[in-house]
Formats: sequence, structure tokens, C-alpha cells
Amino acid sequence: MTVNRTLGGDSAAVPDLIAQVLEEAGITAVFGISGGHTGRIFGALEKRQQRIRTVLVREESLAAVMAEVYGRLTRKPGVVLGQGPWVLGNGLVGTIEARLSSSPMLLLTDFSDTPPFSLHGPYQSGTGEYGNWDARQAFSGVVKQVFAAHEPMPAVHATQLAIKHALTGQPGPVAVIYSLSALTGRVDADSQPRLYPTQHYLPTPLPPADPARVAAAAGVLQAAKRPVLIAGNGVRLADAFGPLQALAEAAGLPVVTTPSGKGGLAETHPLALGVFGTFGTPAANACVAEADVVLVVGSKLTASDTAREHPALLDPERQTFIQIDVEPRNASWTFPAEHVLIGDAATVLGQLQAALKQPSAAAGLARVREHREALGHFAGPAYRSEASPLLPQRIIAALQEHLPEDTVICCDAGENRIFMTHCYQTRRAGHFIQAAGAGPMGFAIPAALAAKLLHPGQPVVAVCGDGGFAMTMNGLMTAVEQDLPIVTVILNNQALGWSLHSRGPFATRLGDFDHAAIARGVGCEGVRITQAAQLGPALRKAVAARRPTVLDVLTSLDVSFEDFSSPLARATPAPRVD
Repeated sequence: MTVNRTLGGDSAAVPDLIAQVLEEAGITAVFGISGGHTGRIFGALEKRQQRIRTVLVREESLAAVMAEVYGRLTRKPGVVLGQGPWVLGNGLVGTIEARLSSSPMLLLTDFSDTPPFSLHGPYQSGTGEYGNWDARQAFSGVVKQVFAAHEPMPAVHATQLAIKHALTGQPGPVAVIYSLSALTGRVDADSQPRLYPTQHYLPTPLPPADPARVAAAAGVLQAAKRPVLIAGNGVRLADAFGPLQALAEAAGLPVVTTPSGKGGLAETHPLALGVFGTFGTPAANACVAEADVVLVVGSKLTASDTAREHPALLDPERQTFIQIDVEPRNASWTFPAEHVLIGDAATVLGQLQAALKQPSAAAGLARVREHREALGHFAGPAYRSEASPLLPQRIIAALQEHLPEDTVICCDAGENRIFMTHCYQTRRAGHFIQAAGAGPMGFAIPAALAAKLLHPGQPVVAVCGDGGFAMTMNGLMTAVEQDLPIVTVILNNQALGWSLHSRGPFATRLGDFDHAAIARGVGCEGVRITQAAQLGPALRKAVAARRPTVLDVLTSLDVSFEDFSSPLARATPAPRVD
């Protein structure tokens, strides 16, 4: 095979080649703040404004979350660009979420070094010598891989390898740390080793799962009396929403999800029961508990997902597990799986469907209908309450009633996320985004900005508490500057709800601030809502507005996350009696 050496030509500056690598990888946006030596890369991006959108943010945590969500939604690495100490420190919010949620991300940053004075304790330097901080070691604790580039050609090649590592296997964040000596250099035609086009570093499609294993799993699934499908984060990573729905419909599989898999199947679908586990719906938990065969798609089944692995919910001694995962190390990690199918979830789900013989959905549809009728399905008196301050369920009911079906919902962390996870009924697959990997507060607004950038024609709504809003409300400035008209709904209970309901009022109460006025002060629309009747008109107007809008909703503290906790999560399993 002959490979053309198109990168660099006769001679090119390193920042220009780094920008070219990003473009060759199909990356269309970069998020960050120009600082340290990375200003040189920003300068190179200025020449590519028609192909790569550079989004200047007000603080690195915004950039990191936006990059994480860009990676989630595009399956291409989201790029954070900025100075080393602050990409690490402030950007840690999105980086850890990307690591635990397996979102592809690139952290392009610098040592902030001062060659040749690295041994003399220079200002800000992260090269690791005496008197410096060690950037490589620091980043290595939170990313999949770190590449350090001290010379021109390796700086370009490291960027290509970082893209490969971010995408290969289980995706995640990768850091490239550039020295000033690398970014100020050039790559010539005779530079060694040679550079090649970035396409050769992009991962190729994974092979299908072993056909014999697929056939065996399909046989077990078809023979099951009470099968259930658990959809996790891997469904999103593989963009497997369509294949999942097709298999569920063909085999009559009731579908539940983990929190990070919420929305893998629209929860309005007749086979959907919502989230299961610690904060799951009663119907979802009942369906999982009765299952004889459990098909797990792209989930690690963590303790927080599974009510601390309560055997009344999941138990490999009475249930047969089939597990689909892209990462072999995740197979049989938490629970032993008798049937393991390694591969891309979309491909393997299609293989399973093709291997089924004379499938029928009738029994599964009946089981879901019975569980919904017996235990409820996204409904109840609180959804219609006119109490003031407003109950969280009433606010969520208004979101479902008045927002268009194609709205993308972005959730924050804390008690408000539990309310949304449990009570909000998704209407389209892939339209619910939450920080379920690490759970950082301040996630919703930058997540919504990234979603709106990628889907400008769809409504995008950030739902957060007043604590999370305060952490990233500077994102409203970015929304105005970048013309990203998102809607932010604040469940304002003047408290850190999770902490207050966990341990009491000390150091958990927040002041009564008018967040709508703050929003108006930075050029957004801002409305304070105190009555349930105001919600519908305000939401419809906010969606139609051409400016970012904040709805500051005074919210009751009478409802706690404990109200949505499964009894299994609070109970101690009884000793096993054989």
C-alpha cells in the first residue's frame, strides 16, 4: 500500500499542522480560552473559521463540559484548548465526566514552560523539575493517555495519536501537552519520523460479535419467559437507538435503562418502563426483579445503578445474563454473564435480531402494560399540584406538556437531576443528556450550549438547581456572544437540596437571589415564576425567543430525593437460605 504524505508539504508551522489534523479528523468545533503558549494554536484556527468553529468561553469548566457533550453527540473528540494549569484545574469538571461517561475528548494544552530555564523554577511551568509542577503526572490521573511533545514533529504526531486513543475501544479523554519549543517550530519535508494523513489514525469499524455466541444468546433470549433489556450508556456511545428499538419490538423485550442510559428508548414507547435501580420507577424495578433473562447493553451495572447490587433486583444465581459491551474488561465485571458479546452495540443488537426465529412482541407488551397499570408510569397527583412554591413534579409535568417533542433536555447534578431522572418522561431517543458518570454540578448550561451548537434548529433546555446555576451562569454570556438561544429552567429552592435533605440545614441553605434579573443583566430574557399557571406560557415563549431565556422557578423543599429512592436501596438484603 502506498500512503501519500500530504501533511505539511515542504514546510509548515506546527500550530497550522495541529489545526489541519483536527480538520482531517472531522472535528468541527474547539472550546477554550487562549492562554499560555496555546494562543499559537488559536491563531492557526483563525485561518479555518469556516470549517472549525472556535468557541471562546469565560472559564475552562465551560469548555470542558461543552467538549464532553460534543463528544457524546458526535462520536468525535470534543476539543478543549487552553493553558495547562487551568485546563487541568478548572477543566477537571468535564474531563472526569468524560472519563467516567466514556466520551471522546482531547485536551490540547501546554507545559507553560520557559525553555531553557526549566531547571530554574520558572513561573507557571509544569515540566516536573524541581520548583515546577508536573503536568504530565497530574493529567495522567484523570485521562486515558497523556502525550507530551517537546519537539515540532512529535507535536503533530501526538495530536493524531491522541485522536486515535480517544476513540479506540472504550472512548475517553486524552491529553496532549505541548512545550513552547514544539509550538514555535516547523515541520519540513525531511523531518523524521515522517507524518502521514490523519485518516490512518482513525479507528476502523469493529468486527461483528462471534456468530456462534450470538446464536446461543439469541436462543436463550427467545426461550425466556420473562426477559428484560437494560440499556446503558453504551447505547448512546454506539448510536444504537434504532437497533435497540428494533430488537425490543421484534422480541417483545421490556426496556429499562440505567440513569446514564435514560432515553435509550423513548419512555413513551409501549415497551419502555423508565430508569431502574436506586432511583428507578417502581414498574421498572418490578420488571427487572421478576426477569429470568437479563440482556445488558453497554452498562457496567454500578452499585449506584443497581440499588447496591441488591439480589432482589439482580441476581446471577436465579437470572441468566447476556452482556453486550465494546470493552472486554467490562464483561462479567459486576455480575457474571453466561453469554458475552463483544462489539459495537448497534452491530451486535442487529445480529441478535437477525438470529431470532419467529419472534413475537405480544407477551412483552402485556407485561409492560401490567406493570404500568399496577405501579404507575410518569403520573400522579403531584404532577397536577397548584401548590406554591411549586413541587418539582409539577414543574416537570409542564416541561413535558409545553416543550416540543424534539426538545433536547440537559440536566445538572444534585437533587434536581434525581427528580428529572425519575419523573421526566423522554419522548425521543437520545434527547436526554445528564452528567451520570461523575455527576458534577454546573453541567447543565454548558451541556445545553454544546447541544444547541450541534442542533441549532431544535429547542434545547438546561434544567438545574440554583446551586448548579450559580456555578456556570457565566455560560449565559457565551450563549449571548455565540448566538445560542438556550432555555434554562432553575428549580430554585434556595438550598443544596441533596445535602439539606441528607444532613440538615447547616451549610446547605442558599440566599434568595433573583436569577431572572441576573439573566436580564447579561442580555438574556429572564422570568421569575411563582405560580404553576405561569409555567406553560413562559415555556412556550422561551422556546420561541431568539435570545437565551432563564426561567427562575420558586421550588418547594417539601419533596426530597428520598421520595424517589427505591426501598431496595435502603434495605439490607436478607441472609441467603439454601
